[in-house]
Amino acid sequence: MDFSVLNARGLVLVGCGRMGGALLDGWLKNGLAAGAVHVIDPHPRAELSDMGIWVNGKLPEDPAVLVIAVKPQMMADVLPRLSVGAGTLVVSVAAGVTLGAYEAAFPAAPIVRAMPNTPAAIGQGITAIVGNARAGDAEMALAEALLSSVGRVVRLEGEAQMDAVTALSGSGPAYVFHMIEAMAAAGEAEGLPAALALELARATVAGAGALAVHEDEDPAKLREAVTSPGGTTAAGLKELMDPGTGLPSLMRRTIAAAAARGRELGK
Repeated sequence: MDFSVLNARGLVLVGCGRMGGALLDGWLKNGLAAGAVHVIDPHPRAELSDMGIWVNGKLPEDPAVLVIAVKPQMMADVLPRLSVGAGTLVVSVAAGVTLGAYEAAFPAAPIVRAMPNTPAAIGQGITAIVGNARAGDAEMALAEALLSSVGRVVRLEGEAQMDAVTALSGSGPAYVFHMIEAMAAAGEAEGLPAALALELARATVAGAGALAVHEDEDPAKLREAVTSPGGTTAAGLKELMDPGTGLPSLMRRTIAAAAARGRELGK
C-alpha cells in the first residue's frame, strides 16, 4: 500500500488495545511512518513513544484517517471529544455502533464501519466493511487497504448485514476456542493425558481450518471425504449432526444470540 498521503497528513488511532495494536503493527510493517501516527489511549503501550509515535498529544487538524478502535460501551464518552471534517476518512472497528451514530458525530465525513476478528493479531484475520453515502470508491479502497494489513477483507452489500457478520466472524474465534476446549476435555475423558488431548485438539482445528481455506471447497464435501460408511467418523458425526441436539441447532442459537446482542448495542 502507498502510505504517502497518510505519512503527509497523519493517521489518528483511538484505542491501542488488542485490535488497535494489531492494526498499528500491520501498518508499520507495511510502510506507514511511525511519526505519522497519533495514538489516543489511556493506557498506551510503553514502547510507542520510543518508536516515534505521538501518544496522547495534540492531533493534526486534518488527518487523512481517523481509526476508532475502542469498546462500543466507550463510544458515548469518546465521540464527543473527536472532531474531523469532510477530508478525513473515519474507520470504526467497534461492534454494534451504527453508521448513523458516527454520522451524528462526524456529519461531513466519509465513514467506514468494519468488523475484524482476533486472528488479525497474527495477520490471519478477516474483516467485513461497509461505508456510508459519503464513502466513495477511493475511501472504500483506502479502508480496505488499511484493514488488509491484518488479513482478508470483504465488502458487505449493506449495513444490515453487519450484525450477522459480528456474530459469525467477529465473535466466531471464541466459539472455535471453546470447541478446542470441549474436544480436549472429551479426549481426556476417553483416557488421554490432558496435555496431549489439548495438543491434538489444537492441531486438528488449526489443520482442518487451513485445509478448508486451501481447498476452497464446499465444507460438506471435505467432511464426506473423511467419512467412511460405518466408520469412527460416521459414528461421531451421527451425534454431532443430530437435528435436535447436534451442532447445527446449537450454532444457529449461538449466532442468533450474538447477532441480537449486536442489534441491542446499536440502539
